[in-house]
Amino acid sequence: MAEEEVTGDIVVPISDEKTGMSITLSNAGAREWIQKKRASVRPWTEFLKTKQFSKPKGMKEVTTRVISNVETYQSNYLFVFVGLLVYCLITSPLLIFALVVLFGACYWIRVKNESKKLAVMGYEFTLFQQYGVLALLSLPLFFISGATSAVFWVIGASFFFIMLHAVMFDPLPEGDPDEIIMEEV
Repeated sequence: MAEEEVTGDIVVPISDEKTGMSITLSNAGAREWIQKKRASVRPWTEFLKTKQFSKPKGMKEVTTRVISNVETYQSNYLFVFVGLLVYCLITSPLLIFALVVLFGACYWIRVKNESKKLAVMGYEFTLFQQYGVLALLSLPLFFISGATSAVFWVIGASFFFIMLHAVMFDPLPEGDPDEIIMEEV
């Protein structure tokens, strides 16, 4: 047996250990997007600084605040949305049950397709077709579990809280964030 020389470069992915949270995604674009959003989250103490909340003087100031705050705190608003989504799921056990059934069925279909394809009367169903049938069969289960009201509640509550913050929060002045700002007493 002849020995072969093995050469090459191994690329080791850089891990972000400071977050303490790892997400494994197969799509590189989604992974990059999540990393960007995580990196652009502003400090929560700045986001919830009570001294910066005030009533806007007019409609022009409202639009200025909304545009400025949405640009500045976009990632924080995404976390507000995710928090409301998690709250909605936690408070709806029937919806959790429906999701567990759906994901369990998806897992079962994937495992069954590894060994052999599903065939009915000699016709083999593709994996995509099986997932499509599962989606159609799960619609009544999600309707009964109140998924539509949960979706619209999350959208409405997110819009309300995000717009409330964006309108009432006076944007911080531009410049060095560590700079001390003196206020008149």
